[in-house]
Amino acid sequence: MNDAFVEAMRQGYTLDEPSIVIGSAMHEGEVSNDTRVQVALSMMNRHGLVAGATGTGKTKTLQLLAGQLSKAGVPVFVLDVKGDLTGLAAPGDASNAKLIERAESLNWTFEPSGHPVEFLSLSGALGAQVRATVSSFGPLLLGKVLDLNETQTSVLALVFKYCDDNDLPLLDLKDLATTLKFLSSDEGKPILAEYGGMSTASVGVLLRSIVVLEQEGADSFFGEMEFEVADLLRTAPDGSGVISILELRDVMDKPRLFSTFTLWLLAQLYEQLPEAGDLPKPKLCFFFDEAHLLFDDASEALMDQIERTARLIRSKGVGVYFVTQAPTDVPSSVLAQLGNRIQHALRAFTPDDADALRETARTFPMTDFYDVERTITSLGTGEALVTVLSPAGVPTPPAATRLLPPDCPM
Repeated sequence: MNDAFVEAMRQGYTLDEPSIVIGSAMHEGEVSNDTRVQVALSMMNRHGLVAGATGTGKTKTLQLLAGQLSKAGVPVFVLDVKGDLTGLAAPGDASNAKLIERAESLNWTFEPSGHPVEFLSLSGALGAQVRATVSSFGPLLLGKVLDLNETQTSVLALVFKYCDDNDLPLLDLKDLATTLKFLSSDEGKPILAEYGGMSTASVGVLLRSIVVLEQEGADSFFGEMEFEVADLLRTAPDGSGVISILELRDVMDKPRLFSTFTLWLLAQLYEQLPEAGDLPKPKLCFFFDEAHLLFDDASEALMDQIERTARLIRSKGVGVYFVTQAPTDVPSSVLAQLGNRIQHALRAFTPDDADALRETARTFPMTDFYDVERTITSLGTGEALVTVLSPAGVPTPPAATRLLPPDCPM
């Protein structure tokens, strides 16, 4: 093993504070177990990216991170698109031959362990029903969900103002539609006059937008009892962080429902959590599995909300992690906020793939030990090129890493 490489890894990854262990560095086909590739727990709110082609081990990396965070007392929230993450609740199989081989190659003692898990569902079919009231969205956020222009959003604000003044709760979309119809009727127009009035055309646009949202499944999301964001910050009696898994595999054909919930949750996290500054460990880590699906169908409003959250929520003790196939799936404005990177293998089968690979390689810190572009294409399953932020806020040197096996079923 190259002595200079070993020393570089030692300087970059030796920590004297609690950490999340990712694996061991590799160089020229050899694994160095002298210093573990790890990230300080205090830096897990600097956000991150786990990327790589299909089948390279991204979901297992998510399990590894979520499991260690839970053991460290950090609550975790995961968007589970394919149902791959339910295994977090059970201990792994210590007799699995591949797992034993991986643990031995890393000189790692495998200790199977399950984690405290709560399953949530937007439909109510795969976990506890998650709901929110129309009132909690407010007119501006709901206007973004409905893709309203400025004039139409002002009409929506007028409706909310009328309901607030008259103590009329807006719980679901039917409440909102009923109120709109009343205020635009002959009986409601005199009442509305003191609020400024609204055109029949604007009412028609709002009602049609509500119908579209209902048809895409959002009627099951709006209503009571409203989900409390504080419930995501719980720990188990033994001090482990609770892992809240939102099961999405039964609603992935309803992108507006998925986007609406995500927009609301990010807004609630941002608004409700107090400023915390630098903490010994995060209050919550938020994982978007298969994040490319989120961005593919994301409205401009959702993109703005995600970017705003990524920029500002770090100081509230929340880390946001995107798990996707290629870094280019994540908009540049969001990618720039992600300090911790775990890059699994990428494959270059097309000219576009080759361009994406070059762009990805250029985003890593300079290194004397790897040809980054070549390394990314030659990584095996369960291996990744890693760079994270040190406690001093400096990116660590890139390390081709053989990852630890998660302690739960894969």
